[in-house]
Amino acid sequence: MSPSLLVEQTLNGVQLGAMLFLMAAGLTLVFGIMNLINLAHGSLYMLGAYFAAAATNATGNFWLGVALALAATALVGAALERLLLRRFYARSHLHQVLVTFGLILVFNEMTRLIAGPAPLKFALPDVLTGSVNIMPGVPYPVFRLVILGVGLLVAAMLYLVIQHTRLGMWIRAGASDRPMAAAMGVDVELIFVAVFSAGAALAGLAGLMAGPVLAVQVGMGEPVLILALVVTVIGGVGSMKGAFVAAMAIGLIDTFGRVLLPPALGAMIIFIAMAAILLWRPQGLFPVHG
Repeated sequence: MSPSLLVEQTLNGVQLGAMLFLMAAGLTLVFGIMNLINLAHGSLYMLGAYFAAAATNATGNFWLGVALALAATALVGAALERLLLRRFYARSHLHQVLVTFGLILVFNEMTRLIAGPAPLKFALPDVLTGSVNIMPGVPYPVFRLVILGVGLLVAAMLYLVIQHTRLGMWIRAGASDRPMAAAMGVDVELIFVAVFSAGAALAGLAGLMAGPVLAVQVGMGEPVLILALVVTVIGGVGSMKGAFVAAMAIGLIDTFGRVLLPPALGAMIIFIAMAAILLWRPQGLFPVHG
């Protein structure tokens, strides 16, 4: 492999890892705080892309479309938590899987009914189009670099918020001991709504950034949900640090696997890696204790 191709594919892998982290961060936040398995997280990814496409096409302003899409996805997440999912916190994970799988079907059919079966497209602003030379004679799309940068920025912000702010302290308290946190004056229900809304917004952010690169279409959330679940399991369910490390690792493994290996093996390599890691560390790379 030539040095230029190595650098290009490494950037592709890190960019995919940044996208997967945005998805896995929401999953692991919700599970770590609420002990809820949310398979409908991929639907929020899809809705973020659709909201961004619809808002951008309606207003002609990409940045306004992004803001409206994030707000709309967060509101959908808050409504889901308040109206439905909070009733399943105390139930078994099987019940949670079944109800959130049902939500996937509902969201897919509602989206198809409202937006139609044809994929949507929306244009990027001029500043995000084109390429830059990462090496002499090796151009790389600006928007892919933006995705990479946004993923790393969100990871840093989540770390700072969760580890070094009062809100983060409340979140950690609610995750570790809900009754005691409530007794100490923490509004646990409000924290839960905020966390679920933030997780939904992260999924929507991943979706709207994937929209210009991929087709905005019904069912686009399911393939990335599978990868996000792999990341969450490898990193350690509930661990934000694990989600970041695993997302980057899976992004690089998947990218180089598809380049260097036969197609069938390249498509399976991340699952082989997951099996190997779980044989070594059954609880993931950074398990959350207590």
